[in-house]
Amino acid sequence: QVQLVESGGGLVQPGGSLRLSCAASGILFNMYRMTWYRQAPGNQREMVADITAANITEYSSSVKGRFTISRDNAKRIVYLQMNNLAPEDTAVYFCNAGRTHWGQGTQVTVFS
Repeated sequence: QVQLVESGGGLVQPGGSLRLSCAASGILFNMYRMTWYRQAPGNQREMVADITAANITEYSSSVKGRFTISRDNAKRIVYLQMNNLAPEDTAVYFCNAGRTHWGQGTQVTVFS
């Protein structure tokens, strides 16, 4: 079955960095669009960054210039490098494959 396992979340101070990873199994990874979403308490889930099978990327306006999505097809992993983190980046971050399959999420908390 399809499994998406996120890791790399944690606590960080404003201005800090984290790198999230999402390891995929059960799919032809190199053929899938992979997307990072996030959901803060009381908010709807929102798209953060997206990378197509052709490595075309797209970012939400709130993270553009600070976050970078990338993929390693050989390892079947998609990454989200998050720099210059701010308190408003605090959320559970979810990995998505093909706009269909979801991971369980990883918590990112940015605090002073």
